[in-house]
Amino acid sequence: MAKQKKLLTYHQRQNRQGYRFMLPWIVGFVIFTAIPFVATIYLSFTEVRQTVLGFKITFIGLDNYIMAFFENVEFVPAMLSFLGMIIPYTFVILILSFILAYLLNKITFLKGFLRTIYFLPVIIMSGPVMYQLIDSSSEASRIDTYLKFSDIFIVQMVASYSRKFALLLIGIFDQLSIILWFTGIPIILFINGLQKINPNLYEAAQIDSANSWQILWKITIPIIKPLALVVTIFTIVNLGTFSINPVYGLIKTATENTSGGLGIAATYSWIYSFVVLILIGITFLIFHNKEKGRRQDS
Repeated sequence: MAKQKKLLTYHQRQNRQGYRFMLPWIVGFVIFTAIPFVATIYLSFTEVRQTVLGFKITFIGLDNYIMAFFENVEFVPAMLSFLGMIIPYTFVILILSFILAYLLNKITFLKGFLRTIYFLPVIIMSGPVMYQLIDSSSEASRIDTYLKFSDIFIVQMVASYSRKFALLLIGIFDQLSIILWFTGIPIILFINGLQKINPNLYEAAQIDSANSWQILWKITIPIIKPLALVVTIFTIVNLGTFSINPVYGLIKTATENTSGGLGIAATYSWIYSFVVLILIGITFLIFHNKEKGRRQDS
């Protein structure tokens, strides 16, 4: 009993030290995230106007949501444009980052230098260079995009079956430089996961006469699949914070509007957040380990 009490006391001391270590983050989370989170829910049902005496908040119910879906001519097209952008971008970033991480994990010569090159854009991604890169790829500067890529054989072949899919493919080609900028952190995450795979699994597979392709599909990808879920969620959230997301521009514009803009911005933010949560839920279903679920049921 005495040993159990000492052990319990030791665990309690460890837990207290852990909470003390997390205390600054917890306080910051409550002040800068939790409270604004709840306030945004309330603001989405109000009309906020700036007066001489400060902000005047008037409860208007679902009027902001009705306006966003049925009266505003920009929000629904922007949301559809966001969905048309986020799905192919996330897919391409996921595949490219895994391929690059797989190759970088195999390379032994200049490994650190090459990893630094791919991670370098992350360091300056939030700076003016990234926004200048995005602005240079805006719609105004891509008027002749289809003409630039229409001579490519693959584009012609795809366009013969579906012009919309060909335009989507052209859009990915046109903004490939931006897409590569978003692969920095996913590459690091994938490399970290690949390095933790037990080499004995590869040796056992080679003894059983498995080739590199079989090892990739039967060992590497199933083990790395949970990490792909994390990378996908990170990419969906990360892409939404830059001006390539048309909804982000509407939220920013509404926030800067002093005559009733905060309530509308909160409404846009909540609708956008709900759509993102749906995408994350679909991602969970895609990467859900069915075999693990069957084992738990049995």
